[in-house]
Parts: sequence; structure tokens; C-alpha cells
Amino acid sequence: MAASKSGRLMSIPLKITPEESASSSLDRSSPLISFEDVSKVFNLREATFHAVNGLNLAIRPGEFVTLVGPSGCGKSTLLNMVAGLMKPTSGIVSYRGVPVVGINQRVGYMTQADHLLPWRTIAGNISVPLEISRIGKGARRARIEELIELVGLTGFEASYPTQVSGGMRKRAALARLLASDPETLLMDEPFGALDAQLRLAMQTELLNVQARLGKTVVFVTHDLDEAISLADRCVVFSSRPGRIVQVIETGLPRGRDLLALRFDPSFLKLARGLWETLTPELKSVERPT
Repeated sequence: MAASKSGRLMSIPLKITPEESASSSLDRSSPLISFEDVSKVFNLREATFHAVNGLNLAIRPGEFVTLVGPSGCGKSTLLNMVAGLMKPTSGIVSYRGVPVVGINQRVGYMTQADHLLPWRTIAGNISVPLEISRIGKGARRARIEELIELVGLTGFEASYPTQVSGGMRKRAALARLLASDPETLLMDEPFGALDAQLRLAMQTELLNVQARLGKTVVFVTHDLDEAISLADRCVVFSSRPGRIVQVIETGLPRGRDLLALRFDPSFLKLARGLWETLTPELKSVERPT
């Protein structure tokens, strides 16, 4: 992938619908993602499972939004609806002002498992979404080289997933996520399996990537410190069925030093407030009988 003089990665045009094309000039002050009175109900055997209920939320372009709440409160369900992997039972999920119908090609999705293909090299894994999009070999090679440099994997292009560390695997998964140049990154506990040092390194890497590329990030986590330290806004959900109980505007500066931040009084105040908000919801989580 070639880089522009501004340092931004050059885009490979994606297939978009006429409706998306018409809204491509969306103002950055307008919502990029919106949930309007959204509810999701799952029917499992003879039981009915209410994941989220009456959800209203707007996410602006370029924001880093974290989602926290008890297990089963619908955080991952929200990501799936934005990605077009499932439909709301009621209400509307919109992207760039257009209801999401089918797979949303403007987003990329990263889960806790890296899902790297063991028979492919690091470069080969990053290449997968480009091959699916039928990008030519020359453009594919240039984009992979730029992504390898961006995430700090230079020299490991020919290595296989089993030959690199867990942190390097996560970097490779992040590069693969960015390969098709998604406008929005949907991330579902992507660093949950890492130890504290690797998690901090990947958090820093993600913030650096977002700063360089201007991506919108919606990030699910159960780590409350992570939720505050990464976010422009932290959305706190109730126990099931999930509803928004608080939206925390962190006010933390971009380019923040995550290690130093952990000792900053403003961070500690935000983290304490988040714990106080979430504790009653955690106590009310249904327990199996």
C-alpha cells in the first residue's frame, strides 16, 4: 500500500451501494453510526432472550467509543448489528444515515481470537481480505508492505503464526483488519487474552493507528481501566436486557501516554466513577439456578 505525503494510507476503492455513495460527504459533526430505539430478542429453544432494549446511541466520525457492562448485556450484539451480521428485532441501526441491510462493507471486525490461518505467513494472512476483494498483486504487495511497517512487524513477513509471539499475532490481526481500509473498526475484546504488558503495547499501537488513519473505533471490553484510558466516550450498559445507564465523556487528550495516564488524578477519578456506576449492574446480573 502506498502512503500519501500526509502519512495516511492510500485507499483501495470498496464496492458501495448507491445510497452509501450519495451519503459519502457526511459531515464529521453528523452521526456515523446511530441506534434508534433498538431492541434485540433471541428465541433460544423455548426461552426468550432479550439482549438489548430501547437503545439510542449516536457515534460520530473519528470517535473512539468503548462499551462496558455485565456479560450478556448486548455489547457484542451491537457490533454484530453495525456489521450487518444480524438485524434488530425492532428499531433502526443506521450507518452514514442509511439503515444497515446486509453486510456493511465500510467496517472491519476484530474479535478476541486472532483467527490467523496457520498455513499462511504473516504477509499471507494480511493478504486475505485483499484477495477476497480481488486486488491486483502489485497493489496487494504494496499495501501489505505498508501495513507491516505500520504495525511494527517488519522482518516477520515470512514467519508463520506459530513462529511469533502472541503480541505479534495481534499486530498481524490488526494489520489484516486494516487491509481493506475500513472506515470503522469494530473490536470485541481484542486484547483480552494478553498479559498486562502486551495489552498496554497493543492499546498504544491501536491509538497510534487511529491517530494516523482517522478511524472510528467501537471497542467492547470488560476491563474498566482499558475502557476509560482508550475512549473519547465510554458507554455503560445495564445488566440484561442491556440499556444505556451512563455515557462518560473522558475529556482525555489524544496522543496520551497510557502508562503515565494510569497515575493521573483525572483518570483515577473517571475510573472510580465508572466502577461506582457499574457495580450495581454487576450485582443484579442473573445467576443460573
